[in-house]
Order: sequence, then structure tokens, then C-alpha cells
Amino acid sequence: MSSLQNLLEDENKFILTPDDSKSVSYFSTCGRKSSCSCVPHPRGTSFVTCPTCQGSGEIPRELEKQLVALIPYGDQRLKPRRTKLFVSLAVLISLVTTSFLFFVLYPRSISVQPAGLNSSLVALDKDEIYINVSNILNISNTNYYPITVTQITIEALHVSLVVGQVSLSSLLHIGPFTTQQMVYTVSTKIKEESTYKICSWEKIKIHHVVLHIQAILTYSYLGHSEQKPFENYEYVDCRGNTSLTSRPASLLT
Repeated sequence: MSSLQNLLEDENKFILTPDDSKSVSYFSTCGRKSSCSCVPHPRGTSFVTCPTCQGSGEIPRELEKQLVALIPYGDQRLKPRRTKLFVSLAVLISLVTTSFLFFVLYPRSISVQPAGLNSSLVALDKDEIYINVSNILNISNTNYYPITVTQITIEALHVSLVVGQVSLSSLLHIGPFTTQQMVYTVSTKIKEESTYKICSWEKIKIHHVVLHIQAILTYSYLGHSEQKPFENYEYVDCRGNTSLTSRPASLLT
């Protein structure tokens, strides 16, 4: 009889000793309309409304930043409208802009056309001929941006011999799709017997001296510099405007 009474007393005893400082309270994390689950948290914890329980549940404030939002695969937010259209338009606009800039900025060669002799001054001194020739150039810019002519270097040849050289610095600005004229002057000295006879003898009806002009035009655009070579043949009348006694000061070399 005593053993039965001892057994009943053992069943009424607590398995765990109650300790208020270490006890953990369990609270429901959802309201009445949703399924409930119990999450342990210490006493004195503040709560906020659960955003995933349709406003009917509460969660501890400490766990608010640890929530993970799950979006269904079929949600429209995962399928933006006209995505392909926007991407295609962006690619098309980029291609058109790039092509346009390439077409506009692509460098095109300028055109240099000798326009002929502007003036000449001839002087005869013993067995030498001094010819001062002034020529005109037509320079055409075929680019969509302006260019600047910075220098021109000229060589004048007679019978394959260099008879005159000059290098001129210039700052000629030429706008897009514009043609401008440039005048350059070169002094030559010819010491060749047959040419001297052609210029000095009155019995000879033709008094022409052939000068082969070879030149290099230097121009710049968009911070880049290029050179344009050109050449021309000129026929100078060595009897017109000729001084037979002394050479002009402008022809001294």
C-alpha cells in the first residue's frame, strides 16, 4: 500500500524544476485566421505586425530584419511587360548612334588643286635666271568638321634639278564642305645655258621655262595632323616683266 502511495506522489512531481530566470515563454506567431506556430522568445520582447500573415499575426521585433520574402514563380513582377521591346530599342538606338558618329567623324582626304600661276617676276644676270613665281591653290575640305592648314613645303625643279625651295607656315582655317584659295610664292635660280638663251635672245619667239612644282601641304583636324602631297607643271614666260640689267631685291637668294 505504501509503494502505491509513493508511486502516485512521484507522478505529481515536476520533471523540471521551475526557474523564473531561465524559463522561456512560447507565443503564437499568427492570428486566428491563419495556422499557428510557436516560436520561443524571451519575456519583455516587443512585437510588430507580421507582413506575411495578412496583418493577423505578430513577430518579435528582433526578427523583423531576418524575414525572407517568397514570390511565386508565376508572379507578374517576375515577368516585366515589353522587356524584349525595350532591349531591342536600346540596342537599335546604340547601333544608330555609333554608326552616325562613325560616319561624321570618319576622316576624309582633302582636295588640293593648283589653280595656276598668279604672277611672275623674272630677272637676268649674266648667265643666271632668277624667277619669282606666285601660285594659287584651291583647297577643298570634304569633312564634317573644320581643318587648319599649318604649313606648306615647296620644291621647284627645272630639268630634274632643284632650283628653288621654300617652307611657309600658315594658319588657314577651312570650314566643313568649304573651298578656299591659298597663295604661295617660291623663288628660283636657274643656271642653264640653253634656258638662258631662250630667255635672253630676242630672235626666239617662245620664251617659256618649265617648272616642276612638288609640294607637301600639312593640315590638322581634331587634334590630328596629316600631310597631302601634290605637284604641278608651270610654264613661265621669262621675257614678260623681265629685267635685263639687275635682279630685283626680292629675287636675292
